Amino acid sequence: MNCFSCFASHERKASERCGGRTKGAPLPLPPQRRLQPRAPPQPSPQPRPGPESVPKEAKNNNAPNQEGSKNEALTFTFKELAVATKNFRPECMLGEGGFGRVYKGYLEKTGQIVAVKQLDRNGLQGNREFLVEVLMLSLLHHQNLVNLIGYCADGEQRLLVYEYMQLGSLEDHLLDLPPGRTPLSWLTRMKIALNAAKGLEYLHDKANPPVIYRDLKSSNILLDKDFNAKLSDFGLAKLGPVGDKSYVSTRVMGTYGYCAPEYQRTGQLTLKSDVYSFGVVFLELITGRRAIDNTRKRDEQNLVTWVSCFLFPQLSDLS
Repeated sequence: MNCFSCFASHERKASERCGGRTKGAPLPLPPQRRLQPRAPPQPSPQPRPGPESVPKEAKNNNAPNQEGSKNEALTFTFKELAVATKNFRPECMLGEGGFGRVYKGYLEKTGQIVAVKQLDRNGLQGNREFLVEVLMLSLLHHQNLVNLIGYCADGEQRLLVYEYMQLGSLEDHLLDLPPGRTPLSWLTRMKIALNAAKGLEYLHDKANPPVIYRDLKSSNILLDKDFNAKLSDFGLAKLGPVGDKSYVSTRVMGTYGYCAPEYQRTGQLTLKSDVYSFGVVFLELITGRRAIDNTRKRDEQNLVTWVSCFLFPQLSDLS
């Protein structure tokens, strides 16, 4: 993708045992799978599974996905995931956000350490966003996108099971570091930026139709033990424009400080909206500052505005 070509030269605790099994009724999904990753033609193509629902079973592991692979989501019962996370004990909790809590778990049958996101029924993510995430991550596979292992739609419970990323999010290692903690090296920062750019390039240029991520931010970039980065949380993702259209009209969603100004003003979503968000994350990587930080002086609270004063001083003089 042309927007990220400048990165081309920079390439490159185990948990207590719980338990889990793979069974349960699949959650019905939209009848058509319009979204397919682009992949080179195979000499002897295999028949595709039926489009009526997310398939019940498929082999998954924590190895990085290869672009265009067909790992499909498993289904779990709520009881299985409760056992895997020791009944969602506080000591197993990895984090909490607007969509719910994330727990560390262990699937005894497959021997996998996983991250289980339990959606808050009163939170920001509803059934629609849950379905979008299951659909997107079941069809899109890339080494810089987090791997969806499975999901649970048991009664009113909605849970997502992901591969476990040992180092948590970029936000944990970049922003508001405690005294004495060593900041990320410059090489590591550029590696993370390159990985995020590759994930975004896959969504924009290789998925068909293209996918607009719409929620790129430092807390949604997860890191494995070697600081390889993957994009996560696809509940707000949107299929991009096709044909002669240059944008998609939609309700403004995302995180303040990362949203492109033109998208906020008009509701017209384009691939460039993600590119703007990537630029904000890149500024966070360079400066170690948050996109929005209300604890700073007024003229330094918005990262983009503050940096613009140095890059375009003439604009600062006019204001």
